[in-house]
Amino acid sequence: MPLGPPSSAIYLQNAAPGFISTPGRTPTSVTVHPVALFSILDHYLRRNDAQDRVIGTLLGTRSENGEVEVRSAFAVLHSETAEQVAVDMDYHRTMYELHHRVNPKEVIVGWYSTGSNLNTYSALIQNFYSQETTPHQAIHLALNTGVEEGQQAGVKAFIGSPVGVNPKPENCVFVPIPCELRFSDAERSGLDLLTSSPSTPGSATFTNPASDLEVLERSLQQVSDMLDRVLAYVQSVLSGKVKGDAAVGRYLMDALGPSTEDLERGEFNSHLQDTLMVSYLANLVRSQAEVSSRLALVKAS
Repeated sequence: MPLGPPSSAIYLQNAAPGFISTPGRTPTSVTVHPVALFSILDHYLRRNDAQDRVIGTLLGTRSENGEVEVRSAFAVLHSETAEQVAVDMDYHRTMYELHHRVNPKEVIVGWYSTGSNLNTYSALIQNFYSQETTPHQAIHLALNTGVEEGQQAGVKAFIGSPVGVNPKPENCVFVPIPCELRFSDAERSGLDLLTSSPSTPGSATFTNPASDLEVLERSLQQVSDMLDRVLAYVQSVLSGKVKGDAAVGRYLMDALGPSTEDLERGEFNSHLQDTLMVSYLANLVRSQAEVSSRLALVKAS
């Protein structure tokens, strides 16, 4: 993946001694939204075959108590060799300016990388992003895709802490902080294809997406299992084996039937009128078809 002209790339192995981030306001926890997660995964799938990992910028918001919400992300061009790492920071700043025009409330909160390799280059990149997020500390989101042998897929968050009497940019310890995924009901179906229950606190596991037919079969099976559980519960209540729970009954009523608010707003009546109209039109079409067939028989005779 080309980095562009050398003037636009910062070769971080040549960082000056003064290019050292100072400890700022420490984040206490990180919340990742699915949009950012999908952007990172898309960047990884579109990477150059020669790249072992990809990096990018994280954007989001911060709260006064130190909670960081990662709402979106974009890729940053970079190249790593045994001798140096080069990052196109002009591209990073241009992308951030464009994003800021659309989402002025979102700021740079850190950076991401794929894989589980945290090395000297990671410390240099962490040091640069700490300058971008001053006076706050930059967070690092490490997304392990699970392609490495013996590694479990998941996402973890870190903050950098300089070490040594005379700290250098490449001397950094990555300290883990709590990380969780947050999604709405509308995003649940897409996220269910990629995630399963977290195996350890602060991490989430990922699975490989299945084919469309497998996803449909799995969804239908889940719906069938839920209906079987509901039916078994209702039959147990009716037979007197289990005492009915009013809260469960109200929940089933809201899920399977019109709510009181819908009845008050007249939505149920409007849906009923639509159903009656469809039924009327179907009967009218049937009658016209029968009349047309009879007229055809009269003309033929």
